[in-house]
Amino acid sequence: MGAEHTVTDGRRVGLGFGLALGSAAAFGTSGTFGTVLIDAGWSPSAVVLMRVALASLILAVPAVVALRGRWADLRRSTPTVLIYGTFAVAGAQICYFQAIQRLSVGVALLLEYMGVIIVVGWMWLRHGQRPRRLTVGGSALAVIGLALVLDLWGGVRLDPIGILWGLGAAFGLAAYFVMSSKADDAMPPVAMAASGLAVGAVMLAVLGVTGVMPLVATFGSVTMGGMTMSWLIPMLGLSVIAAAFAYVIGIFAARMLGATLASFVGLTEVIFAVLFAWLFVDELPRPIQLVGGALIVAGVALVRIDEMSRDRGARTQLAEIAG
Repeated sequence: MGAEHTVTDGRRVGLGFGLALGSAAAFGTSGTFGTVLIDAGWSPSAVVLMRVALASLILAVPAVVALRGRWADLRRSTPTVLIYGTFAVAGAQICYFQAIQRLSVGVALLLEYMGVIIVVGWMWLRHGQRPRRLTVGGSALAVIGLALVLDLWGGVRLDPIGILWGLGAAFGLAAYFVMSSKADDAMPPVAMAASGLAVGAVMLAVLGVTGVMPLVATFGSVTMGGMTMSWLIPMLGLSVIAAAFAYVIGIFAARMLGATLASFVGLTEVIFAVLFAWLFVDELPRPIQLVGGALIVAGVALVRIDEMSRDRGARTQLAEIAG
């Protein structure tokens, strides 16, 4: 029975890893698609609003199907949905784009991905999962790797207010993984993603209409990968791949892996972003970025090894109590 349980857990974690990597890869396309639109005259906030709003509409029908006969679950999960939409969707986006107004993009991304450290701290304070040496070591390797992948050694622009916005984005990212990982939540992942994205879209729209976030959009042709095409193609890529698909399977992955491991696997998004930039806009990755990618993978591996050790210890204790 114990071996059977271990095999089942192993399959679940394997599937969770696959989904988490798929989600990270999907999120990683956002930079390429978004850059195409911004270069064509869109404001970053308009790109984000359209991306989130379209994604919520795309997921609306499957969400309704998933919730059929379970509308009470949606009512009970309203606080979770509001927190998810406010902080994980709208908050993270708003803070990040405010940060890049004052900071170098690489610095803003590095600060945002400090969210994984916030997740580790939250799991310690809220659930008593004190980080052990392997997790601490994995965190250090992953952060160093992230800095290398983001290539921070060129011109770096810093600003105290920008740093605060970047840390706000980090809390938004942490909220995404913590809220997504609530395995006991009655909301199906597709319904959670759709409703959270809808809340985020409303918030972003209000900020845009009130002038807090400038909304500028152009609806002509754009150029991607040397080809001229309609603006709809990169926008659909952003909405379908980098939002609807990425958020749904990201929630599945977080519920299977837990917030900590899912957040570390999520760091591979920057690796995928570099690879997609190489494929679509001919930005060849530098050797130091490849080294950084390897360090991120090593950091994820250490965190996984630590969690496996923790799980084995917990099962041994349960077996001793049962015996």
